[in-house]
Order: sequence, then C-alpha cells, then structure tokens
Amino acid sequence: MEIARAGTDLKRWRHYVNGYHMLGDKQVFGSRLAYFIKSRETILGYLQFSASSWALSTRDDWIGWKVQDRKQRLHLIVNNSRFLILPWVNIKNLASKVLSLAIKQLQEDWLREYCYAPVLLETFVDTSHFAGTCYKASNWTYLGETQGRGRMDREKEYALTRKAIYMYPLQKDFKDGLKGIKPCKTVNPDD
Repeated sequence: MEIARAGTDLKRWRHYVNGYHMLGDKQVFGSRLAYFIKSRETILGYLQFSASSWALSTRDDWIGWKVQDRKQRLHLIVNNSRFLILPWVNIKNLASKVLSLAIKQLQEDWLREYCYAPVLLETFVDTSHFAGTCYKASNWTYLGETQGRGRMDREKEYALTRKAIYMYPLQKDFKDGLKGIKPCKTVNPDD
C-alpha cells in the first residue's frame, strides 16, 4: 500500500474512486489518508481512512464511553471510509490481505502524518449490496446496524439504508486509551 499524495496521485485516486466506488469521492471531514493498493507497480484498488463518525451509540456503548470521553478522544478512532478493488482484478483473498496490511501499516502512517496513532478502526457495510465477507475474514468485530441517518440528518428523517457496523482494535488496551485510562502514542514535535 502506498499513500496517494496531494497532486497527481490524489487526482488519480479520486478519478478511479469516483468512477468505480458506489459512494464516489464524497467530501470527508477531518483527517484522512488515501492509499493505492499495489502489486509492484500495478494498481489493484484504492483505500481511504478518515475521521470517525461523530456519534454512534452502538460503538460508544461498546467502548464504555461517556460523552466527555468521546469529545476528548474521538480522534483516536479512524473510519475505513472507502475500499475499492478494481472490477477487473480477480485475486483470491485480496480484500482480506489488503485489510491485514492496512492494519499493520495505518498506525505508523497516521502517527507520522498527524502526530498521534489511532487505537480503533471502524467501518460500515451496506448489506443491501455487500456481505462484509472481507471484514469477517479479517476478524473485525460486528456490533450491529446503524440507524440509517447519516452525518447530516438533523431532522431525523432516516433517509439512508442501515449499515452493518464493524470495529477492529489496533491495540489490546484500546478501550483504556479511549477512556483516558492509558496514554496513546504521540510524536514529540521536537524529535
């Protein structure tokens, strides 16, 4: 996996995600890292991690968060907001292999780019289109379904399809980090 940097790389990333991902390259809020999924120099797909969902009661209850905990440490959760294997690529177990590589690489990349390391990954699977097989095969934890409201549903109209919620801890003591019991990795700006 290779980060798609601003400029030509990110333009290419956006072009293919807009062309082949059902959600396209909609604006994400906050931090993000976009990746090329590569085998040598051949691009097989695209991946993005971005800021987590602001409020997700199923997740927050699972962590054991209070509102103040979430406000202070929500940035420690990162959302796998795009995952695209190009339609002409047919490699057995590629998706679960990519997730495995991403899990190993993301904390260090995020730490280098944003000066802190996330402790938990989240993602949402639209089960009307996908089964979430690669997340299940990669040992992500299924928590239930969203309410189908989305980030901008202030009127509670429930206009979106419900999505399966999956989580993946990036360290064993992730709940302690998210509750402020243990410190999380950061980079000293003087280093």
